[in-house]
Amino acid sequence: MKWIITFFITLLSTSAVASNQPNVIFILTDDLGYSDISCFGAKTVKTPHIDKLAEKGLKFTDFHTGASICSPSRAAFLTGAYPQRSGLYMGINPNRTAHWFLGLHPDEVTLAEQFLTKDYATHMIGKWHLGTEPEFLPRKQGFQTYYGMPCNFGHTPEFYDDDELVHKRTPLDQLTKLYTDRANKIIRESSKTEKPFFLYFSHNYPHTPFQASAQFKGSSKGGKRGDMMQELDWGIGEMMRTLSETGQAENTIVIFTSDNGSTSPAFTKPYRGTKYVSFEGGHRVPFIIHWPKAITEARESTLNIHAMDLFPTLSEIIEAPLPKDRIYDGVSILPTFTGGGIARDESIPFFYYNCENLQAIRLGDWKLHLPRKKNQLPFWEKNKVFANLKTPVLYNLKTDLAEATDVAKANPEVVAQLLALAQPTRAQLGEFMQRGSAQRPTGTLFPAVPVVSHEKDWATVPAETAKVISGERTVRHPDHKKPKARQKKK
Repeated sequence: MKWIITFFITLLSTSAVASNQPNVIFILTDDLGYSDISCFGAKTVKTPHIDKLAEKGLKFTDFHTGASICSPSRAAFLTGAYPQRSGLYMGINPNRTAHWFLGLHPDEVTLAEQFLTKDYATHMIGKWHLGTEPEFLPRKQGFQTYYGMPCNFGHTPEFYDDDELVHKRTPLDQLTKLYTDRANKIIRESSKTEKPFFLYFSHNYPHTPFQASAQFKGSSKGGKRGDMMQELDWGIGEMMRTLSETGQAENTIVIFTSDNGSTSPAFTKPYRGTKYVSFEGGHRVPFIIHWPKAITEARESTLNIHAMDLFPTLSEIIEAPLPKDRIYDGVSILPTFTGGGIARDESIPFFYYNCENLQAIRLGDWKLHLPRKKNQLPFWEKNKVFANLKTPVLYNLKTDLAEATDVAKANPEVVAQLLALAQPTRAQLGEFMQRGSAQRPTGTLFPAVPVVSHEKDWATVPAETAKVISGERTVRHPDHKKPKARQKKK
């Protein structure tokens, strides 16, 4: 009889712990800039539901993504490491000869896998963009369910429910509703169980192409993009309403941010630059945390935090120890929930990599743009203002948000201090066509083949090796159209 009583006490205790664990919804938008929502300065759109998250939670105004493009930024959020450290530092396009067989390495420990250690149900909705071959898909990285368009529409317009192709061509005007309906379904079903859930809601919008539904066309002062933004906000409002209706709102953490800045400077103000570059507009985006149970007083924080802080923060909240066999580049920001500071040493800088190229270093309010050569720049870097930069350029972000006034000559000691950090970092995290000593492997179907992140450098791969890779691609994707051979200029 005693063992039966003990059994039931243990069972009840386990259920109580499980039910006390917070649900977590991580909303990651795509190409949403710093001033793209009302509470961060938008003038042509209204985002009342997102604003409400900030009004009753934490709003961070100095948050940086791990990269200024999609794939590496997502890797940083999910692994807690610089994309260069986790081996996924290039913007993957499955149509590129050099990229189709790459992805996030299966040995990487993702947020989803971390939540699984605490018996969470793990779900993903939306854009993956970390490898499209079966070996690299979300359900191989800790997500128990997947629903969405894995890539940019221009890469492939297909839409999946787990492994089932449900739309060969995603209906863009229905995308937000499809995602909202699935999120609500997950929330409602979870309310019927004792198991908490982690939902990675990685919306494809406002990345182009986009379409608002008929209900939202003409609803904003921001044209088609503004209409789409207001529908995206509506979807978040519907999700929050469902959390309330199911009694889960109080103990659900909702995080809202973007993978990188907007492609238009109109939506990255007051910062310079856009997606693709290492100016602030490429990295600095909104970051909001809403958790009524723990964040009882709304706050706006100017603390400098970044994407790699998410993994240790959520791990601490759910009491999941960080794996001991790898380096993490973030710290927990949990103390900020009650107005405290964080444990990051002030001497630890933030590194702005663009693919393999270390382009800038920030320490405190100082930001140094490093010399670089044109051949080091990734092909997606649109702003060539610093191409072939010969001497360092220094900005003080406290007084110069727009990175407009170079103060390098007036502060030689700061320049020297930051320059001294560059070479050791390159040795550890890599540089153009150079692997670093602290870089973990890139996920690849061909481990013996060097990773070529730039399509323009594919010619460095031996012809016989390239032929083998092409043959495997034909086997896996017999309908793949080979790119036309480039004609030599006469």
